[in-house]
Amino acid sequence: MQLCSPSLAQETATDSTSWITLFDGNSLDAWREYQHDDVTTGWRVADGALTCISSEEQGDKARNENLITREKFDAFELELDFKVTPAANSGVMFHVLETDKPPYFTGPEIQIQDHVGGHDPQKCGWLYQLYPAETDAAKPAGQWNHLRVMITPEKCQIELNGVLYSEFVKGSDDWNARVAKSKFGKWKGFGEATNGHICLQDHSDEVSYRNIRVRRL
Repeated sequence: MQLCSPSLAQETATDSTSWITLFDGNSLDAWREYQHDDVTTGWRVADGALTCISSEEQGDKARNENLITREKFDAFELELDFKVTPAANSGVMFHVLETDKPPYFTGPEIQIQDHVGGHDPQKCGWLYQLYPAETDAAKPAGQWNHLRVMITPEKCQIELNGVLYSEFVKGSDDWNARVAKSKFGKWKGFGEATNGHICLQDHSDEVSYRNIRVRRL
């Protein structure tokens, strides 16, 4: 994967489309904390990775510090690597709006979790409570996984380690039926936005991300 020098929205021409580097191993310029102007104490950058610091390590100072991109994206392709610690849980959300509620009240979440020791029945790579996968391509805790997400009005895809996990259309009859049957059915506005922030969830566990890039489609 070709990386760029640290810069918010720095673009590199690749396959006739511009990739935007969201995290290159050093800079957090492309990110801020949900409902805040900057990144505070819940995340650290080390060894080329962006890591959510566990609540156990933070102690009394721990609080959920979800990160969102400074920019909003409508149709896009996202690629990143992630690594979980044993039993850890996190998530990658899209089309997130900033409201007085947590980001998952508006943005659908791709589950990031230890697929062996995790406690949530929603498995790694699933679109939370909406689109499960019939396969399991997740690597064990401590190993890097590669996630690819494509979101367009015509078709959305989630791939984990090169394996297609789900394909769906936001706002379709199938989508709306699944939302209605889930806990999100009672949440006004969930999944309705077509433009919003990309979010990395702080679920109080240690999870690392690297090589984060996106391109508009």
